[in-house]
Amino acid sequence: QVTGRNWLRFLANLGLGACLADDMGLGKTVQVLSLLSAMKGNRSAETASLLVLPASLLGNWKAEMKRFAPTLTACFIHPSETDPASLAAMAKRPDKTLETIDLALTTYGMLLRQTWLRDVNWRLVILDEAQAIKNPSARQTRSVKQLKADARIALTGTPVENRLSDLWSLFDFLCPGLLGSAAKFKKFVKDLEDRGHDRYAPLRNLVQPYVLRRLKTDKRIIADLPDKTEMKAFCGLSKKQAALYARSVAELAKALEGLDGMKRRGLVLAYLMRFKQICNHPSQFSGDGGYEPADSGKFDRLREICEEIASRQEKALVFTQFRELTDPIAAFLGGVFGREGLVLHGGTAVKRRRALIDAFQ
Repeated sequence: QVTGRNWLRFLANLGLGACLADDMGLGKTVQVLSLLSAMKGNRSAETASLLVLPASLLGNWKAEMKRFAPTLTACFIHPSETDPASLAAMAKRPDKTLETIDLALTTYGMLLRQTWLRDVNWRLVILDEAQAIKNPSARQTRSVKQLKADARIALTGTPVENRLSDLWSLFDFLCPGLLGSAAKFKKFVKDLEDRGHDRYAPLRNLVQPYVLRRLKTDKRIIADLPDKTEMKAFCGLSKKQAALYARSVAELAKALEGLDGMKRRGLVLAYLMRFKQICNHPSQFSGDGGYEPADSGKFDRLREICEEIASRQEKALVFTQFRELTDPIAAFLGGVFGREGLVLHGGTAVKRRRALIDAFQ
């Protein structure tokens, strides 16, 4: 973490962009707070910095600042932490708000509404969960890239999530022009794919000075962390699921006849979503709200796994891609554990999220 803080400070002083891409849990937040604390003692850097993050992390940053950097003065540009009158006053007189502030924290959503943030010349602009700007055509991404700063920092454990264009969009924020235009980068990547060996070495060499990535699996970084154990639990389909699945496969095969190009790809993607829903629970696909445990092989297998966890009085985190499944799963597992669980999703009020996390901890 000391190395990371020094590296961030070195690039920031040069006015260069930096992507801190450490694995989750290796202390990206602490490294940034340490950097901001070090800058606070530098009289030549009196301008406030801006941190843009998902709303779900506001409470985490607030707690980490209190613990690790209590001397930093901060303001929260979000209704969960600041009343509407104060937000309006900030927008009217940004200079007065920021003259005594080291760090302003806001969310990607608020950046679209608080347009004055794009008029301020910030010391640093820091993005947490920077994969939020991987789509260059999104309003959110365009808004972020209009921010003005002496230097820019991106924090993300996944600098490339699905495709290399994610990396281009990230660097279009960090170091505009380094990877050329989107069209030139696309051609550059195509040429790399035609190489015989070390296909992506030129790209790696180009971005390497601006990316610091450390993995939990590297024992030089953290020696006493146990290896992660992954175990796939296979689930059979109930009769109801199997019938729905077979019918959907037949419908897809018939619908694909005579289709090509984007229409064909779009239909396949739509049916992949349908198959996921059927495999979760037939009620998710039909929308009937029934969610009988016996109708889903996944629910049955989840019961077996969680009964064992409950018998040892251990904790579990259950993730789902679908928000509409959180309540049925919570109700089902409430019976398995003999007590209600905690439910957290995108619709949970920001103020409530911190209390849920603290209760679980």
